Amino acid sequence: MLNKGMDFVKKRWGSKFSLFAKINGLILVLFIPIIVLFTYSNGVTSKVIDKELQASNSKQLAFLSSQIESRINQTMDFVVTFSRDPNVRKFNGLNIWDDLYDRMQTRYVIQEKMMLQSGVMNIWPVKFTVYSQLNKEAISNASDKVEYDAEYLKNNVTGKWSYGEGADAESRQSKEFHWFYSDSFGQQDVLRGSNLVVQASFNQQNIQNMLDTYKAGGQGDPLFYHKGDAPILNRSASERLSNELVSYLDGQSPSMGDTIQEVVELDNKRYLLSAVKSTHLEWYLVDIVPLDQILGPISFSRNLFYLAMVLLFVVGISASVLMYRNVQRPIRKLIRGLQSVQRGDFSVRLHSNSNNEFSFLFYRFNDMSRQIETLIENVLNEKLLAKEATLKQLQAQINPHFLYNCIGYMINMAQMKDEEAVVSMGYNLSAYYRYITRMERPMASLADEVQLIINYLDIQKLRNGRIHYHIDISEEMMKQQVPRLMLQPIVENAVIHGVGKSYSSGEIRITGEMTGGFCKLFVDDDGPGMTEDQLEALNRKNRGPMQEDMGYGFWNTNQRIIHQFGERSYLKFAKSDLGGFRTEIVWEITGN
Repeated sequence: MLNKGMDFVKKRWGSKFSLFAKINGLILVLFIPIIVLFTYSNGVTSKVIDKELQASNSKQLAFLSSQIESRINQTMDFVVTFSRDPNVRKFNGLNIWDDLYDRMQTRYVIQEKMMLQSGVMNIWPVKFTVYSQLNKEAISNASDKVEYDAEYLKNNVTGKWSYGEGADAESRQSKEFHWFYSDSFGQQDVLRGSNLVVQASFNQQNIQNMLDTYKAGGQGDPLFYHKGDAPILNRSASERLSNELVSYLDGQSPSMGDTIQEVVELDNKRYLLSAVKSTHLEWYLVDIVPLDQILGPISFSRNLFYLAMVLLFVVGISASVLMYRNVQRPIRKLIRGLQSVQRGDFSVRLHSNSNNEFSFLFYRFNDMSRQIETLIENVLNEKLLAKEATLKQLQAQINPHFLYNCIGYMINMAQMKDEEAVVSMGYNLSAYYRYITRMERPMASLADEVQLIINYLDIQKLRNGRIHYHIDISEEMMKQQVPRLMLQPIVENAVIHGVGKSYSSGEIRITGEMTGGFCKLFVDDDGPGMTEDQLEALNRKNRGPMQEDMGYGFWNTNQRIIHQFGERSYLKFAKSDLGGFRTEIVWEITGN
């Protein structure tokens, strides 16, 4: 039952993963899908938010751009309308038909209208200036006096908005945007010497104000950009970040379209860059939004989830390790102990460093192993005692058999008045009796056994003069320890059933050899022998249990050899090279 149980455990243990591997695999199976699904969900959420952020930023930037364009359009519409005002037209011809008072009155009305328009647009203050080429005069709503400069007009009347130009451009700390409108129909960039020119200028602070308002309502950092000019920044802009952005835009300017939206890396951070080109000014309204700041909560939530997964994984692995140390390792130790018991090692003991259920199980295993070891030792001792008793019993069965034959022979010799034979038999019988009565030693050297056989054969020669024998055994083999009276019944059989039934000769040959870890002893005679079938039947009976139709000699000797030297030792019968019967005794050399 124990062997079957161990085979089942080995089969299950070898064919499947250990409990530790199964638990770790289960943890991975649980964690991997959760992490994959969360990563996918988080990616989808980030993409949606990023898309919405881009759309929102584009709309806000487009709205700011439309506001700037609206202010510029209002300014341009006023300039065109204002240039057609009768007073403005009259200002260009005052030196021809008006007196001085009328001239001053006209200048006052024009200046008042320009100041009134500038006041209406107080969130977008604009400076207006009217130039008369005929009168070589200029009038403006600015606080500073403006002088007529023909060269200045020639250089700046282009029909487009310009930046940083003006009669007093070098003296101003902040640059302005300028637009010149002339009454030359069809060609705004041509002056004929008699044109009326109206200039509209607004300071970069107008742009800054709108940038500040835009930044206050969002999370961007807007600026106004044109390659070759210093960018117009909002008042709280980071100079370092703005410089990096301008450098990036300078590199992209050849391929920049009307709108731009992309993700860039500035100052080792990711930003969403959006840009819209101004139709009138041809500058870019640029905004950058820090993605890490917008997506920071999502990234923090994602990282927090991953951290929680890592902690749960560590806890799971720690629980698995604890289970391995406190469950699987004791089970393995118990299995190894059972395997040792299966191999016959009952001295194995299991020890536990912890006080748990397995310590009690180990204690019971040790107690079981100790009891089995004690039981086996007792059974072994009983077997040894039984074996010794059997050997003595078998020896006792043989001794009387031989003694009866010797006494019978002496009686015959006495009746035949052969005193010498009686004396010789008595001497040999005395030596034999002295040898077999030493029961305290069940073993004897092969040399002692051979000497006993010599005495026996000499006695037999007295009875039958035809008997002659030959013994050829090496000195080394003579030193081997064998059961007492092992050869006597075999030689006796050769004398009685071999030589005794032959009338031509009476040869007995005893030879021995040591080979392959075995001792082999052969007893041959030249008697009538047996057929192959008879030999096979005799060998079969000799290997089986004791039968009534068998003599005690061969069977007892065979049992004694097996008891003494093990199952690989035996007694076998075969045909002899002398033509008669051969008895072969083989026993394993044990080193004793």
